[in-house]
Amino acid sequence: MNEFNRRDEARRRLRKGIFIIPSLFTIGNIFCGFYSIMQTMRGFQVINDPGQSPERFFDNAARSIGFAFLFDMLDGRIARMTGATSAFGIEFDSLADVLSFGVAPAMLAFAWGYGLTPGLTEVGWIVSFTYLICGALRLARFNVHAHNPPPTDVSPTKLDKKQFVGMPIPAGATLIASIVHFTPVPVIHDAKDFTAFGIEVPVGSYAYGVFLLLLLLALSLLMISTIRHTSFKGIGPHTRKPVITVLFIALILASIWFYSQWTLLLMASVYALHGVAFKLWGMIRRKHRAETPVKLGEQSTR
Repeated sequence: MNEFNRRDEARRRLRKGIFIIPSLFTIGNIFCGFYSIMQTMRGFQVINDPGQSPERFFDNAARSIGFAFLFDMLDGRIARMTGATSAFGIEFDSLADVLSFGVAPAMLAFAWGYGLTPGLTEVGWIVSFTYLICGALRLARFNVHAHNPPPTDVSPTKLDKKQFVGMPIPAGATLIASIVHFTPVPVIHDAKDFTAFGIEVPVGSYAYGVFLLLLLLALSLLMISTIRHTSFKGIGPHTRKPVITVLFIALILASIWFYSQWTLLLMASVYALHGVAFKLWGMIRRKHRAETPVKLGEQSTR
């Protein structure tokens, strides 16, 4: 009897340890978000100091958001693989995401992009706050659906595995971070000449700032929309072609290692846009199918 009790106690301890592991990755996510904010503040402090290099701090902030994304992927995947998902874990993860993918990128976009651009500072406050609120709303909706899946014709579990309703907040954050990582020099110091068809057009910090404001507004709308985005939760050791999956992941990792700026920017942009592209393609197909019977009827009467 004592032996049985000892084994049962060991199993309970092991179970508790398994539930702690995903929370440790969530803590790593929170640390990366906090570090990103601290680096953004430091870069904003020295942005006009000729003896400092603010781009180093902004690049560190962007990289930290990328590592937060990695921790966020791992905590959810490990929780599902070990059966350690819980209501506490979902809420804890959402609080971490608000910090790392809401507050951190909103502050980074403001400090690096349009915070010091004349005429855009006040609007920048509003747009950054809008991005943060939309991200929080997106997370709240996700939690509600996780606890009370909405009734649909498709199985809610199957739908959750394949698609997200609305763009996930980490996708918007990583797109902002990848842009900063691609060109960490603050926008106010990065006026360039854009050449098109042999014509040089000067583009100043104001134009860059306006573009970034519009981008954040677009990301905010995508997060609270009902446009579906692929979740990639089915990728793993149980895929039908694991060898191809491993090779694909290895190729992505090698590309990030050698060409991180281009690879991360391309991946983040494609993911953010693919939901809109599929939505438009589906609308075009439905319209074409609706018009096809009419055209066939017209041809048969001629």
